[in-house]
Amino acid sequence: METSFTSVVHPTEMPVLVILARLGIAALLGGVVGFDHEVRQRSAGLRTHMLVALAAAVFAILMQEVMAMTLPDHARVDPIRVLEAVTAGVAFLAAGSIIKAGPVVRGITTGAGLWLAGAIGAATGLGYVWIAVIAAAFAVFIIVILRGVDHLIGRAADRKDR
Repeated sequence: METSFTSVVHPTEMPVLVILARLGIAALLGGVVGFDHEVRQRSAGLRTHMLVALAAAVFAILMQEVMAMTLPDHARVDPIRVLEAVTAGVAFLAAGSIIKAGPVVRGITTGAGLWLAGAIGAATGLGYVWIAVIAAAFAVFIIVILRGVDHLIGRAADRKDR
């Protein structure tokens, strides 16, 4: 039996350039979310956030491709299951970044950032690039700008304790 190229490489309904653009945008926006962690030399920085967003986008694109396949009449496909699996997988990864040492809990923002990177990747993979861009912009605001507010509030609380 001879194996042809087309039997090894399944053609996609979505143009390859669209797939390339969506994956690239997902990785880029994941990097935007993880950049602050990278600069501050925290765990789960630039590469981790980019990989989470990229993986979520791949799953989202695969979901669309499976939905576009010609399936037998008895086959049932539920696209929400893919998003649930991506969400659960990213949540598992994010939960692993949270550490409790005595009264101190660290890594909650890292976990939330990873979870958001997954959502951004899924949105991009599904073609909702503007939702992903807006979410990344909000993430930068929350992570960078609101950290300053958090420090101000923390400093004020420190002065009150004295």
